[in-house]
Amino acid sequence: MGADGNGDHRTSYAYADTGGPEEKTSVAKPVIVTVDDDPGVSRAVARDLRRRYAESYRVLRAESGPQALEALRELKLRGDDTAVLVADHRMPDMTGVEFLEEAMDLYPFARRVLLTAYADTDAAIRAINVVDLDHYLLKPWDPPEEKFYPVIDAQLEAWRRTDRRRPGELRVVGHRWSERSYQVRDFLARNQVPYTWLLDTAPEAVELLKAAGDPELPLVVTADGTTLSAPTDTELAAVVGLTTAPGADFYDLVVVGGGPAGLGAAVYGASEGLNTVLIERHASGGQAGQSSRIENYLGFPDGVSGAQLADRARRQAVRFGAELITTGEVTGIAAHGRARVVTQADGTTVAAHAVILATGVSYRRLDAPGLDDLVGRGVYYGAATAETPSCAGEEVYVVGGANSAGQAAVNLAKVARRVHILIRGEGLERSMSHYLIEQIAGIANIEVHPNTVVTGGRGDDRLERLVLAGPDGERTVHTHWLFVFIGAEPGTDWLDGVVERDEHGFVLTGPDLVTDGRRPADWEPNRQPYHLETSMPGVFAAGDVRAGSMKRVASAVGDGAMAVALVHRYLEQA
Repeated sequence: MGADGNGDHRTSYAYADTGGPEEKTSVAKPVIVTVDDDPGVSRAVARDLRRRYAESYRVLRAESGPQALEALRELKLRGDDTAVLVADHRMPDMTGVEFLEEAMDLYPFARRVLLTAYADTDAAIRAINVVDLDHYLLKPWDPPEEKFYPVIDAQLEAWRRTDRRRPGELRVVGHRWSERSYQVRDFLARNQVPYTWLLDTAPEAVELLKAAGDPELPLVVTADGTTLSAPTDTELAAVVGLTTAPGADFYDLVVVGGGPAGLGAAVYGASEGLNTVLIERHASGGQAGQSSRIENYLGFPDGVSGAQLADRARRQAVRFGAELITTGEVTGIAAHGRARVVTQADGTTVAAHAVILATGVSYRRLDAPGLDDLVGRGVYYGAATAETPSCAGEEVYVVGGANSAGQAAVNLAKVARRVHILIRGEGLERSMSHYLIEQIAGIANIEVHPNTVVTGGRGDDRLERLVLAGPDGERTVHTHWLFVFIGAEPGTDWLDGVVERDEHGFVLTGPDLVTDGRRPADWEPNRQPYHLETSMPGVFAAGDVRAGSMKRVASAVGDGAMAVALVHRYLEQA
């Protein structure tokens, strides 16, 4: 396991694509994990824990944060539960607080205890907010009967009282090469909803289809037996417990879009006392939420997946009181006196004092014959992480030369036989971060093809062949997998005639609205537009949708925070 444990192995069988029963030959004891880089202290902590708790708990010790995280991942894969995490604060590779923060994503219900010296108590107090620390314990703890065991006893009792039951898993039955089946799985995966995927030919799937009366696929079956035939995203969201309608008619702030900029705006808006609602069409995280690994985001030296980052931001926004609406599609915005009213596709409206547009961008479609008919059946726009395991041992093609394409290629290379990156230009240096270029150069099964474009795709039920045009002319390659990361389209046609945009559809804000010192034509306030304010006063733009933005996660989050500060300034002037 990469760390020191004490027995208790078991065998398990999980569902595969074709279905099948799950069997567990024994139930493992819950685990107590202790992490300390000092071998003597590490052994002493483990010894004291085993002396008192070995009968009911398995004690696992590690001598570094990364080693402990590796062990936790293995425990998670085996289905073992972890009750308490005890981490020393001062460790060279990863501090105790950093370890506990990473471990939260794997075991959110585990109780967190920080071992610290008296000089580090300030850091421990700060960690109470950073990682929801349950207790900090000063070293030394002798005698353990007085200073150590009462703390661990209390944490174990709190853990046992916590309702750790996960909602019953959904089952999704569908055709392997169905675009809508892929969309349903992608929606569930990106919204952190666990599910079991069953091919329609699997024995269990056949029984479910028969019981449901031969429904249209995909079929979704909930834990309580409710069936949904070819559900819409809204129907799916409602049945899995996602909020699909605002709880009020009027707010201080409406945020449109749940990518990094929108989530940043929701966190800062709600935390600063604004009654905030965020409306997202698909899933929180936007394009960044699909990234397998973001390694240049401040504060995550070991990298973080887009899904993890999005989930943390979502939980943070909810903790501060923001409402998060899923499957809400905003189609219009208008000024009604001092109020700003957004209209959704279903005709409902939500009003607020101010609005932040953070709708991001979408990947541009490849203009090549045959590809549109194969979307969701081998051709994917974005990372499509739900499909990654199916690429094992395959030849995979990635189109694009920016960071999203590079991150996807690195992730796919872990399972694929070979990953081919197709780029129009001479090399990756123009649009990809240096650290990512170096990573790709060091991975033997990634091959970069410069000056190469896709000119066609063919296949019956799924993608079977691609036609490529390169320096040596046109050629046909056999593949079942194409992931596309090209260009950026803001999708702002619904704002036509409402706010000013540039020739590519990106929203103009602040100084870009002022020409020769003149404000926009219909501008009413006796002031210049604020930096992120659009041509409609009280409506701001943040992140990738804004003209001239940097198109990076960190800058998008910064835009969201800055937009909230400008909303406050706008409200003070109202």
